[in-house]
Amino acid sequence: MATIGDNIAQFRRRKSITQEQLAAAAGVSIETIRKLETNQRTTPRIAALHAIARALGVPTTTLLGDASTGAARREPGHRPLALLDLRRVLIPARGPAGYIADEVPALPAAGVPGRLAEADRAYHRGDYAAALAVLPPLIAGARHAAENADDAAGPDAYRSLARTYDLTCSVLIQVRAVDLAYQAVTAAQDAAASAGDELLSATTVKRMSWLLLRQGRLVDAERLAITTADRIEPRFSRATPDELAAWGWLMVAAAAATARDNRPDDAVAQLDAAAAAAARLGSRPVSIDQLTIVGGMRSSMVDMMRAEAAAVGGEPRRVLDLAANVSRSGVEKTTWRRHRLDVARAHTELRDWSAATAVLSELAADAPVWLRHQRYARDTVRMITTSRRRAMGHELAALAALMDGQAA
Repeated sequence: MATIGDNIAQFRRRKSITQEQLAAAAGVSIETIRKLETNQRTTPRIAALHAIARALGVPTTTLLGDASTGAARREPGHRPLALLDLRRVLIPARGPAGYIADEVPALPAAGVPGRLAEADRAYHRGDYAAALAVLPPLIAGARHAAENADDAAGPDAYRSLARTYDLTCSVLIQVRAVDLAYQAVTAAQDAAASAGDELLSATTVKRMSWLLLRQGRLVDAERLAITTADRIEPRFSRATPDELAAWGWLMVAAAAATARDNRPDDAVAQLDAAAAAAARLGSRPVSIDQLTIVGGMRSSMVDMMRAEAAAVGGEPRRVLDLAANVSRSGVEKTTWRRHRLDVARAHTELRDWSAATAVLSELAADAPVWLRHQRYARDTVRMITTSRRRAMGHELAALAALMDGQAA
């Protein structure tokens, strides 16, 4: 998909004017035009875009291309224009006569599973720009397929739609588009209900709880997780892998809230319950639908959450003790990275700057965009740079530049 900069360059060439002439006519700097046309910056401020459109003699909307890259890279001033197509599919325009038709082309139904898997892979490798580019036509296509499926195909179509919305919520949380994330996870719950799948409905609560934590709604996050867990609590003697995974993750979600609410005893009890579910599950596989939403439920996941609870409780030595025994086997990349941030923070609080920098550099090499989106990481890098007495080495300087947005 063409970016805003690609469109500006195309219309500028049609008018046969130079970048300097366009900058002068629009009243913006030549540097702005150059950065836009070379995609060094992908989302100008709305006022600047309007001025450029006027200078080119075209409607502003004709310049709107793929602005999601700016959101994925955390560019300054990206929010008003970024994610436009996602807003169209998640919050369609509505008037007295109802919703207007989708402006986003829908993916054919046959292409939905493959593109969903593609978006999921992009999310887990931290390539949010790629995921955001795929999601609008994917949502439109999955929704169209569900709404037009016959009775026999309807449940599976709505399950696919629920997974699509849930993944969308995950990506939007990472790029801090909280309003859209809430719309996406609510739509996921509605789609799961339309599928008549109570367990799938329960698994979407993992994402809702995460969103509530990001908003500081600790009591709401815990209450939602516990209430949902009570509804689906399985009998361990005959529980299916999907039931154990969903219930275990709900207990982990509850523990994340109680740990942050300064209730360590409750967090320990909830994590012990999750550990029991993980032990019962063992190595039995979880279905692909549940795996996409909740991820694997292994003992190592619970161990990571214990380390996170220790980090929240201000116990850096305990974090490192717990982390020493954590296995990476079967763990999602995003979960492992989050755990390693706890390890980096523990080293920082113990004033082991070199160990902290090494862990953060490992994460920067693996997933620089993901790391740049983590406020926790930025705060940790800031703690290191402001507390150490020696001049920054190359490794730490590179991390500081990445966190400040000077590197992509």
